Amino acid sequence: MSNNGDNLRSLTFSYENGTAKFTVLDQLALPHETTYVAILKIEDAWDAIRSMRIRGAPLIAIVAVLGLAVELTSNAQTVKELDGLTGGVEEVKTFVFQKMDYLKTSRPTAVNLFNAMEELKGIVDNADNTSREDVVNSIVTHAQYMLERDVSDNKAIGSHGADDLLARHTHPDGVRVVTICNTGSLATAGWGTALGVARELQNRNKLRSIAALETRPYNQGSRLTAYEIMTENMPNPCLICDSMAASYIRAKGADACVVGADRVCANGDTANKIGTFQLSIIAKEMGVDFFVASPFTTLDVDLESGDMIEIEERPPGEMLDSSGAPKGMSCWNPAFDVTPADYITGIITEKGVLRKGADGKFDVKGFVAKHS
Repeated sequence: MSNNGDNLRSLTFSYENGTAKFTVLDQLALPHETTYVAILKIEDAWDAIRSMRIRGAPLIAIVAVLGLAVELTSNAQTVKELDGLTGGVEEVKTFVFQKMDYLKTSRPTAVNLFNAMEELKGIVDNADNTSREDVVNSIVTHAQYMLERDVSDNKAIGSHGADDLLARHTHPDGVRVVTICNTGSLATAGWGTALGVARELQNRNKLRSIAALETRPYNQGSRLTAYEIMTENMPNPCLICDSMAASYIRAKGADACVVGADRVCANGDTANKIGTFQLSIIAKEMGVDFFVASPFTTLDVDLESGDMIEIEERPPGEMLDSSGAPKGMSCWNPAFDVTPADYITGIITEKGVLRKGADGKFDVKGFVAKHS
């Protein structure tokens, strides 16, 4: 039974009569409660990102740009401040760019947020804006476009990924997939990246099985990916502890690990949820394909390697409070790790699948230049 994932809505957004209305699904309450939280001002968007009410690199970017749209159109205090600006359109732009800089402080590792802010800044700079209204309208219009584009890009990622996997694995019942973290509709504006590949395989009746790692300490796999898998009746689902991946693959078998990405460097090194690196080592040792599925905007050619990625560290309580550890125990709680390019089979984007060249290396810069 296939499903297009449209019933899993990570947010709602509308813009009518000059006013934006925006809510996000509180993913901290899932899977037991479905609660939407209103985003009334830019601080609400920042907090939703920082507190991980919403997460997933594509969704972080979308929530930031829509939060900015709400701030500029519907926050009475900000609208009043904009009305009081007397320095012309350049002063309005400066005001808006300061808001963008604030949003970029919410979380540091996922490049999608920074790319989205730069894209929006370019729209404001290059548009034929002669008034405050022009600047605001250009932002809201492009924010809505980015929302729609994210869904279409994700579907293209799913299609390219399914094509590639089915070309590599020809079992009549399809492909056995393992994934980590949450990369579905709940991590994006809709459809998903890595889980979107599984969704497309399912639509073609070629998803043989899917296993999700629980993804400690925040349990995005057990709370969110398992929720999506069950909601969509994916075949032969299985939830496993992060430490069970090797045993699961040996006992049950797998054709491909498909994971998401928060940043892909020029050499193909990839930052993703903590635990991804060890999964890639297991996959390589056991002869299982390891694919990264990510939007084109996740490719960061300004960073030569993963050594240059800033890895966010989360508060110790996020691990300690859920682990049963004694009070006062010290811990280390990075939110992400870096998978070296050597462990990656291919990088799936909406532009196509990036594979290694004859030298065994990824040419991310060339891929970006070709498709930009």
